[in-house]
Amino acid sequence: MHATLHMLSHLVVTTLFPSRCLICHDLLQETGSLCRDHFHALNLVGDPCCTLCGFPFEFSSGESVLCAECIHNPPAYDTGRTVMHYDSLSRVLITRLKYGDYTDLAVTLAPMLHRAGGAFLSDCDMIIPVPLHWRRLLQRTYNQSALLGGLVSQLSGVPMLPDGMVRTRHTPQQAGLDRKDRLKNVKRAFTVNHRHADRLAGARVCLIDDVITTGATIDACCRALKQARVEKIYVLSMARTLRGHA
Repeated sequence: MHATLHMLSHLVVTTLFPSRCLICHDLLQETGSLCRDHFHALNLVGDPCCTLCGFPFEFSSGESVLCAECIHNPPAYDTGRTVMHYDSLSRVLITRLKYGDYTDLAVTLAPMLHRAGGAFLSDCDMIIPVPLHWRRLLQRTYNQSALLGGLVSQLSGVPMLPDGMVRTRHTPQQAGLDRKDRLKNVKRAFTVNHRHADRLAGARVCLIDDVITTGATIDACCRALKQARVEKIYVLSMARTLRGHA
């Protein structure tokens, strides 16, 4: 009886409110998804890649191989992985999730994020999203990184600490700034929430962000986590700029 009612209610909802691709708006069979063409057009990142940052290699060079950037300028985290290149298509997805109230996208993207972090999520004590300043949070009404982090938490079983970090300064938007200005913009802009300082000391943390461009924001967050004596930092992002290995 309950199954029949569920099927009928699903039929009514899908009939009255048909699902559409979140890029081209073509009709779909499932809610909050992409059409076949746009899904296959995503420039996904996978193996082989740099063991440390996840930068993709064209050919496999064996296990535990680092890219040139990580050899000469290691990141502030221990391991990082991303789902896809930050290009014209992923930019549309991120922008709509971030600014356009397309929160259904988080449901579609989170399983991909979960798979990307499969190498280290089981080693994590908690998930922490990159925080927004409270003023920006009031403007947007939600933190897209927290949406993704909460869903990855459900999929992985790793608890999320939504307020583990705090953005202490209301900085200008990073878009349009070069790496030098971005680093200056977010310098000392993050801190660990003092209420969780004891819990974070010695912990293994997965830091989640929607997109990494120059890496300035992630670097600032990692520095704050290290000051709080976090033992290990993993970074998981939905998309990342890979040209020139930012």
